[in-house]
Amino acid sequence: MNILIRILVTSLAAFVAAWITPGVHINHFSTAVIFALVFGLLNFFIKPILIILTLPITIVTMGLFLLVINAIIILIAAHYIHGLHVNGFWAALLFSILLSIFTSILHRLGRKEIG
Repeated sequence: MNILIRILVTSLAAFVAAWITPGVHINHFSTAVIFALVFGLLNFFIKPILIILTLPITIVTMGLFLLVINAIIILIAAHYIHGLHVNGFWAALLFSILLSIFTSILHRLGRKEIG
């Protein structure tokens, strides 16, 4: 049940972030759900590899390079998902930042409602 809630929260956050971010468009909420699934899988399988490969630059930038890795993962997901359009790296970077903020806020609100 927890994973289903995470997917729905990420979907809602992605849908709102795409609405705000110029250069990012999600056609339907179902596309946002597919994005959440693909994004989660890419984060699970690809992100650790990218973090290990870019560890020196991540350390030098004090972790800020992780935002670039998130943008790259979003661009990869957009390449494979029909209905998700991302116009370049900078749009993906801004979308990544907004997605992180909105997901964090929604998870925090969910914990306050439950607890």
